[in-house]
Amino acid sequence: MKKMRNMLQHMLTDVMEIPPDIALHLPKVTLIGHLHIYLENFSEVLFFSDQRLIVKSQFGRIVIDGEQFVLKTILKEELMMEGKITNVAVRIQGDQDD
Repeated sequence: MKKMRNMLQHMLTDVMEIPPDIALHLPKVTLIGHLHIYLENFSEVLFFSDQRLIVKSQFGRIVIDGEQFVLKTILKEELMMEGKITNVAVRIQGDQDD
């Protein structure tokens, strides 16, 4: 049933020409140089410090490492952060590396 639903969502996205991140509620990460990052379509912030940010999305976790992190904007499903970003990793649900 889940496979069929995903297939229908993909078909509707193609037919209606809706961007997949919107139609499928996929997380979107926009990196501006190595100093700013903008995240959309996540469900919650799991951890934040001046060196690491971990957010949960419907597919798993997004982990951002670096230095001197400062949250500039945080809303229900989007945030903007500044700092020296050194690594961005996506950990799909079911992966054992945490």
